[in-house]
Amino acid sequence: MANSAAICSSFKTDLLKGLHAFDTSVVRGTTTKDSFKAALYLASGSLGAATTAYSATSEVSGTGYTATGVAVTNGNTVGLTGTTAFWTPSASFSWTTVTLSTSFDTFLLYNDTAAGKNAVMVGTFGATTVTAANLSLSMPANDSTNGLLRIS
Repeated sequence: MANSAAICSSFKTDLLKGLHAFDTSVVRGTTTKDSFKAALYLASGSLGAATTAYSATSEVSGTGYTATGVAVTNGNTVGLTGTTAFWTPSASFSWTTVTLSTSFDTFLLYNDTAAGKNAVMVGTFGATTVTAANLSLSMPANDSTNGLLRIS
């Protein structure tokens, strides 16, 4: 077998576990899991790959919704299948009896423990509004094909 250039698969899972730091501004001092949140954003927002941190700009507002979003249930462990590392929250993102009358279509998953550059991913879905109802964003299976966060 010949050598081949690649990002090491173990490195991908180690990244999701917070084991590597390439900069001098390392702030890890603990081995406990970080806390994550999911916040909802208006369809008119401009979140994407360049988003670096949670911001209230373009975040939804309404009855039953608290700015900064909801806590993410982090009961799943990081997995690896082949060369794809993956992680999915262990419960849906849920809001009870909310009214969000302005169209929204985006969530930001961010690290609530980290200060500064804490954005993890931006997810989009069909634009919607909600009136006095429960809202739940269901999570996919925690595997390399469907996982919410996949690094391949």
